[in-house]
Amino acid sequence: MTRAIALPTPGRLLRLLAALLLAAFLLRPSLFAPLLQPLTTNGAPAIYNQGDLLTLTLQHLQLVAMATLAAAVVAVTMAILVTRRFGAEFLPLSRSLVNIGQTFPPVAVLALAVPAIGFGEAPTLIALFLYGLLPIFETTLTGLTTLPPAVMEAARGVGMTGWQRLWRIELPLALPLMVAGLRLSAVINLGTATIGSTVGARTLGEVIIAGLLSDNAAFVLQGGAIVAILAVLLYDALAFIERRLVRTPAAARSADPA
Repeated sequence: MTRAIALPTPGRLLRLLAALLLAAFLLRPSLFAPLLQPLTTNGAPAIYNQGDLLTLTLQHLQLVAMATLAAAVVAVTMAILVTRRFGAEFLPLSRSLVNIGQTFPPVAVLALAVPAIGFGEAPTLIALFLYGLLPIFETTLTGLTTLPPAVMEAARGVGMTGWQRLWRIELPLALPLMVAGLRLSAVINLGTATIGSTVGARTLGEVIIAGLLSDNAAFVLQGGAIVAILAVLLYDALAFIERRLVRTPAAARSADPA
């Protein structure tokens, strides 16, 4: 009996091609110089030459990962607390706190943070952390407050305590929505992190800013293209994880190993 072979969709092929091109460009950027040279003037370099592109990319991703992880820990903790009986009264305050990042744009946060803590990665981390709170908090809150009543009633019926219900039932069922919030936060921060270079953080924004200052469209294109491809790949990777979590039976994810 022959098994049908699943062929990759055109979208997946394009993403795979983009990933391969990105890897090739970061490892051997000089190979792409002839393609970018028409975008330069007066013999300017076609490839960014004020730093290593691979190193800048890794530093950019590290900054985004640190800020998103910190935002996830704080936002999920707050969502858990306000969905408990003892913390329900703090829901309005929590919503006000997580909305700070959306009320004040990252540029404004940087402007306020730099005089207090100086230049570098620290003010950028603060800006990205605040900007990434809202999506994770709201999706986690939605996941924890829209659980099937029958499931929760059954958990109470078998004698589970509040914390047992949280760890074995509520969080596993809410996990797909939590990952969705994490995906939005990470992708937003990936693009927003470029502004960190205006205050001395090592990000891909350096490439874009250098291109704007020297009127070198090749620099602007390669900096923007790297960020854009990374955002698409990160979005797809987290969306894949989210789909797998949705398909996985909740009972299997929340089963007691004992």
